[in-house]
Amino acid sequence: MTQKAFITGITGMVGSHLADYLLAHTEWKIYGLCRWRSPLDNISHLLPRVNANDRVHLLYGDVRDYLSIDQAVKQARPDYVFHLAAQSYPKTSFDSPVDTLETNVQGTAHVLEALRKNEIRAVTHVCSSSEVFGRVPQEKLPIDEECTFHPASPYAISKVGADLLGRFYAEAYGMAVMTTRMFTHTGPRRGDVFAESTFAKQIAMIEAGQIPPVVKAGNLDSLRTFADVRDAVRAYYLLVTVNPTPGAYYNIGGTHSCTVGAMLQTLLAMSTIPDIRVATDRERLRPIDADLQVPNTAKFKAVTGWEPEIPFERTMQDLLEYWRARVRSGQSFLTR
Repeated sequence: MTQKAFITGITGMVGSHLADYLLAHTEWKIYGLCRWRSPLDNISHLLPRVNANDRVHLLYGDVRDYLSIDQAVKQARPDYVFHLAAQSYPKTSFDSPVDTLETNVQGTAHVLEALRKNEIRAVTHVCSSSEVFGRVPQEKLPIDEECTFHPASPYAISKVGADLLGRFYAEAYGMAVMTTRMFTHTGPRRGDVFAESTFAKQIAMIEAGQIPPVVKAGNLDSLRTFADVRDAVRAYYLLVTVNPTPGAYYNIGGTHSCTVGAMLQTLLAMSTIPDIRVATDRERLRPIDADLQVPNTAKFKAVTGWEPEIPFERTMQDLLEYWRARVRSGQSFLTR
């Protein structure tokens, strides 16, 4: 019998790339959860398959609405669940903390409870975040799985809740739930509220003559370790198919560590416009920042054999080309 995967948040960057990976490397049917109002840009290339009922199926619901999740789970009856849906932007969470908590904590509980009540024994991935570690002292780098949580935003607090819920459902109910703390991952389809993507978008707009040659930035001193989203979704596939261990939790991330400022300089060096200026925009600064994000991924690699394959420079180039193509398409964009 053909196996089935259920992806919450299929219209997001990670969800759409995961669907691409599963279509290319498995024979699974894919059921993607999305809100009726969700933009379909990231999965526009999959819509012919959806229309033809060819391996990809969209189910409408909202993780904040338990009844819709219960119905979607009953329809899909998946063998594998990738719970990716979230309010995923840390800075927004300072303005909308309750929405962030409801989406990320209650939403995770709704997905897990629907699986439990319907007795669906799916291998389940709960996507937490490296942001749970928050403000980590230098001496604790690289960050391993046992590092103390010190969340630095309502988003990070919500992901602590999701992280603990995943482990609770595994331990209390014997469900095959595993949790990942993915460090910074990016690439084509990255939302323009995230630093590297807004930089790439601004550079593309500057090259097109749409805005002055100034890139607005927030905290450039924050240290990040970058991975490509296409490596990330391959890791998620291996998570649920290679030695899946109920209750396990893993750090996953890339190998290229640099400051946000150094990442911006990499993008600027790829631009066709010389001498683009960088200006600090205080609106882009968080009240408190998780400023040292360097992972120890030995545990996950030992279990699955996963290694990141896509170089940092290619990720940045592909991200910039993604935004160049979108700007050339004639769409209008906010300058955020």
